[in-house]
Amino acid sequence: MSIQTNEELEKLRAAGAIVSLTLRTLSAAVRPGITTGELDEIAGGVLARHGARSSPALVYGFPRSVLISVNDEVVHGVPGSRVIQPGDLVKLDVTAEKDGYHADAAVCVAVPPAPKVARRLADCARTAFQRALEVARAGHRLYEIGRAVEREVRRSRFSVVRELCGHGIGRTIHEEPQVANYFDPSATQRLHEGLVITIEPLIAAGKGDVVVRADGWTVCTADGSLAAHHEHTLVITRGAPILLTA
Repeated sequence: MSIQTNEELEKLRAAGAIVSLTLRTLSAAVRPGITTGELDEIAGGVLARHGARSSPALVYGFPRSVLISVNDEVVHGVPGSRVIQPGDLVKLDVTAEKDGYHADAAVCVAVPPAPKVARRLADCARTAFQRALEVARAGHRLYEIGRAVEREVRRSRFSVVRELCGHGIGRTIHEEPQVANYFDPSATQRLHEGLVITIEPLIAAGKGDVVVRADGWTVCTADGSLAAHHEHTLVITRGAPILLTA
């Protein structure tokens, strides 16, 4: 969406603040022995206490409140009986709706003693996000975001998951434009003030090809390699973007 009024911005800020709080609460709860289903219950409680709803459940009928993906799972993992183990790389992805506005963010939690490659991969996803943030300015081309992400990922000798991308957001979860994590020369649209998007590097330690599990939701790396995901919802301005979920 494109923000037209201060009221719209404030409602997006409210949704973003709930997403941020939920992610902080979940991150603190990740530990060996807890199940992904128990983490989901924690998240659902935070959303309910603040008058928010799970956007994936609301829009797509996702069976739980948040998306929790572990190790080779890239995104859209369905919480359940899986027990978090020492060394796991856990991706927490929260999208919440509040008063008709949606915000979306994701972080990685490397459970000690996580292997070096897991820590490097999570660090790369965060750094790639920061590189993209530097070019997410009004007047710049959309493809500059993807180019910035791809350069950082390749520099670290990891791979972009090309089938997944960032997106517009606001009145629903997924809106135009799509925000690729690689240089797409056809993405010539200029960013404009007030545009609300997510930037979300989704990367893999292996080749970056993906498959969908039998549950119909969970996206995994085809080669079983580790994956990482880092995301925020932001508003484009002429200067630094406004981060709604930080």
